[in-house]
Amino acid sequence: MGKLMNLVTPLHTSTNRNYLERMLDQKVHCMEVASKYGFDYWDGERRYGYGGYKYIPGRWAPVALGLIKSYDLKSGSKVLDLGCGKGYLIFEMLKIEPGLEIVGIDNSEYAIENSKEEIQSAILKRSLLQKLEFDDKHFDLVVSLATLHNFTIFDLENIFNEINRVGKNSYIMVESYRNFQELFNLECWALTCLSFFSNIEWIWLFNKFRYVGDYEFIYFE
Repeated sequence: MGKLMNLVTPLHTSTNRNYLERMLDQKVHCMEVASKYGFDYWDGERRYGYGGYKYIPGRWAPVALGLIKSYDLKSGSKVLDLGCGKGYLIFEMLKIEPGLEIVGIDNSEYAIENSKEEIQSAILKRSLLQKLEFDDKHFDLVVSLATLHNFTIFDLENIFNEINRVGKNSYIMVESYRNFQELFNLECWALTCLSFFSNIEWIWLFNKFRYVGDYEFIYFE
């Protein structure tokens, strides 16, 4: 297993969230709508997801730069983003290093159709439950942000195996908690999460499933 990173947390903690309001707002209905990953989840009302996931120039730039520096990515380096959504992260990475060879994978047709035009052709519509169509160690870096907790524990072993197989290096970020308050907040806020694990439980799973890459947890404080 790799090391604990701190790339997304500063961006995550810059957003204010009303946890109780979301829990009390027909939460089950909102979860059902959000799990379709269509317009409502990305660009509909906040109760269903992002509340309008628009491109904000530079918002993902610190994360993109952090990845490029941490993994010594340069022109010709190959990057795979699993669960890339609208592709804003990989777009920012290409702005910093245009020579990167980047592939995104997402299961949301809406997200792909509404991704940045410059990188749309690089995003494939796939489920992470499928075997990845790439050779062993094809990518210099495999990343997955805020995606893997949306799968059940029964699926995670195969996903981790595929990340290990196709990537020379990897970095994942998942939602987690360290105490009862953060667990409560996460349960209030999360709409699509299926794996509610504490940070030590995630680490246990990484070891159990032989995940060898780096990782980060975001908490709902």
